[in-house]
Amino acid sequence: MANKQKIAVIIPDGAADLNVPELNNKTPMQYAKKPCMDYLASNGVCGMVVNIPDGMISDASATANLAILGYDPKIYSKGRSPLEAASIGLEMKENDTAIRCNLVTLSENEGVYEEKTVIDHSADEITTEEADILIKELDKQLGTDKIRFHTGKSYRHILLWEDYPGDCKFTGPHDILNKQAKEYLPSGKTGEQYVNLMKKSYDILNNHPLNIKRRESGKRPANSIWLWSPGAKPDMPDFKSKYGLDGSVIAFVDLIQGLGIYAGMNVVEVEGATGNFHTNYKNKGLAAINEFENGKDFVFVHIEAPDECSHRLEIENKVKSIELIDADIIKPIYEYLNSNSDEFKILVLPDHPTFLSTGAHSYAPVPFLVYKKGADVKSGIDNFNEESVSQKSSLFIEHGYNLMDFVMKQ
Repeated sequence: MANKQKIAVIIPDGAADLNVPELNNKTPMQYAKKPCMDYLASNGVCGMVVNIPDGMISDASATANLAILGYDPKIYSKGRSPLEAASIGLEMKENDTAIRCNLVTLSENEGVYEEKTVIDHSADEITTEEADILIKELDKQLGTDKIRFHTGKSYRHILLWEDYPGDCKFTGPHDILNKQAKEYLPSGKTGEQYVNLMKKSYDILNNHPLNIKRRESGKRPANSIWLWSPGAKPDMPDFKSKYGLDGSVIAFVDLIQGLGIYAGMNVVEVEGATGNFHTNYKNKGLAAINEFENGKDFVFVHIEAPDECSHRLEIENKVKSIELIDADIIKPIYEYLNSNSDEFKILVLPDHPTFLSTGAHSYAPVPFLVYKKGADVKSGIDNFNEESVSQKSSLFIEHGYNLMDFVMKQ
């Protein structure tokens, strides 16, 4: 097995988009300078793939990345929250439900909670250290024998609910920025239980000393929780049993780390990595190379930056994040594998589109490229982006969970 092929999968989360007037009516992927990505696309196989099945957009990232790793989301998806719970070391019992608990910024002038506007799904990208203070305060005041609050990373946290009442419809806060809360609050037979928790959290957090200091320093307050994406403990086969490859996951966000844990892969912590534009791109590239050096056959690198830039409507940062991913992650991984491996493949694709125009996810198809060392392939695609691939390639994979099989057989 010493000559087993190496496979690198690189996910610029949410990089796919629509045409942006400020970018000469190009998409960020079209506009960005990304010579390595374009080279791999030109000398590889390109196509379009649908990673999110109909009706599963509410958990876009969990669904899409599950599919990219070869798992049918309709069979294996239990939502993002159980994956995030695993990443922070929570042991879920069979009757436990994990619920994503964002720290968000709501508008403050309205007297009624339902009339408040969702200003920021990330509370100005609150630090984990600050968030921990607030989450512990919520657990102290609102936690029970059945309900416990657990600190995750930045604005992403977990509410663990034993014997969860269920029968409720939820909406992710990143999809409703600048919209009034009332149309998107948890609803259904048990919705009021979750809404009451959210209202109580606002009463506790809005004038918390930490948030007073944040306002004084020009930062948005983390003045409420937002509950969404409940899920039970998943049961899925490990990646090595599926594909015979010993794999690692490199990601900052709890969701992807948890997916790696349940897939039986090594989860790598990277110094300086964050879930936003200011992540350490170079260290992520070096971490991937180090995993190959240590004998791993498969390395999955996830970068959240383009997605977060879209949620925050940051056009220039989204373009720059794509350029940094190309220069500091894809290029060094390619150069290392090309110099040190007789057989290797590189798969690059966004997991899903995230639109700068709305800040919301989409289940639309995304472009992918597969580069294989030694393959005599010319795709005719010199700029890897949504439009060029959809127009110049006839390859279309309807179900994202079939993409990994396609890569393995190439």
